[in-house]
Amino acid sequence: MTTGTMMAAEITEIPAMIERQLRSRDTYLETGRMLKVDGTRGIITCARGTSDNAATFFKYLVETQIGLPVSSIGPSVASVYEAKLRLDGFACLTFSQSGGSPDLALLQSTAKLGGAKTIAILNQVESPVGEGANQVLPILAGPEKAVAATKSFVGMLTVSLAVVAGYLDDKGLLEALSALPGLIEESLKCDWSAAKMRLARSSSLFCIGRGLNLAIAAEAALKLKETCRLHAEAYSAAELLHGPVAIADDKLGALVFGSEGKSADAINTTFERLREQGAQTYLVNSTRGHNTLLVPKSGSELIDPVLQAVCFYRFAENLSIEIGENPDAPPGLLKVTETV
Repeated sequence: MTTGTMMAAEITEIPAMIERQLRSRDTYLETGRMLKVDGTRGIITCARGTSDNAATFFKYLVETQIGLPVSSIGPSVASVYEAKLRLDGFACLTFSQSGGSPDLALLQSTAKLGGAKTIAILNQVESPVGEGANQVLPILAGPEKAVAATKSFVGMLTVSLAVVAGYLDDKGLLEALSALPGLIEESLKCDWSAAKMRLARSSSLFCIGRGLNLAIAAEAALKLKETCRLHAEAYSAAELLHGPVAIADDKLGALVFGSEGKSADAINTTFERLREQGAQTYLVNSTRGHNTLLVPKSGSELIDPVLQAVCFYRFAENLSIEIGENPDAPPGLLKVTETV
């Protein structure tokens, strides 16, 4: 289904954005090499909203592939509590589409004063965050006008992957990134329409992932609230079983982001548990099965979450239109949110 929304147009621009990133990949690779050579011993992230979901992907990517600890620090630590941070030997990575929120700029400057090298992954390079960073990694998404960010989120994931490829000198990951534009073109054709109304009629929704694709689950929950005004919450497949699963019944919908990597068994077990309790449950995966929402097969558990995000964005935009919402301008939201 093709619609005339800005959100739809921006989703279709994602392959071209990644082509631009691939042409500029040396910038990202060199940042990864720098983090290795200079002995960075840990990383903090600074972000809000969709960008914070991208930071979650970065966290799991770095911790599982490199082994460096990555921790999110709330911007209020600097902007409200005026804390001093001791970050010698750390890097601070700020993720932002606009780079315009005062609290992000202040946390970044506080981290720099505390000894951290500051790196900003930005779409709007000329911004307070960009001006205050030691180094800027441009997302190269071009103008993003829809309130619900899409291509900039995917761009943050792919920049993160390229940084890690540089750190590890991982030629296999670079080859996988080079194949992404074509895989995303395939993703734009995936049809999840069978799930639309069953999920829209649910009283509430769980979005489930684990590890790398927990970031996609968190982004899905946010976008279902933003674009469709549906109540949705994201949980790790493990954390769900520590309490929230108790409310799963036939009134609940669940979108489970699957994996073909090490987290597959845990995610599949949670999928079956939700089905057994009667929830309207769908599994996002590249292998066809019961209530599966298909994504292209990439052959890499690091690349799969990127494809899941693109497929989900197309689904959410279509669902928003079908239930009478405007995904370009959700009530009460602005494109650039400035918080302190």
